[in-house]
Amino acid sequence: MHNEATGTPTLNPLVLIVEDDPATRMLYCDYLQHDGFRTVDAHNGHQALEKARDFCPNAVLTDLSVPGMDGFEFCRALRQSAATRAIPILAITGHSEYLEQPDRFAQAGIAHVLIKPCPPDVIAYELRRLLGSARPTLIS
Repeated sequence: MHNEATGTPTLNPLVLIVEDDPATRMLYCDYLQHDGFRTVDAHNGHQALEKARDFCPNAVLTDLSVPGMDGFEFCRALRQSAATRAIPILAITGHSEYLEQPDRFAQAGIAHVLIKPCPPDVIAYELRRLLGSARPTLIS
């Protein structure tokens, strides 16, 4: 598919998925790719920060409990760089008590939080909402 105005190819949104559990990370990647997103993944906060800088994704899906640099630290680090500051962040966590700390999310620059277990279709919907599109554009 091409952008009608410019004639250039239209790429599907790229999502950086940060999740330490390999099976869950693969589930998110597979589902989001099937739903029209491109993905790149990381298993810890340090690797995620490096990939965010290298790939400049359109959005980030991050677990808040990842090894090395936790999700909150990772999000704050994204906000400190001009290159990654504006990337929308969707956080996911198994710790529902985090919802009682809305200031912590705001300080980390997190746009929205989902509680695990969370169906992949809900994640895809929230990513599209954060990106301001009803549906990613598919490349034919």
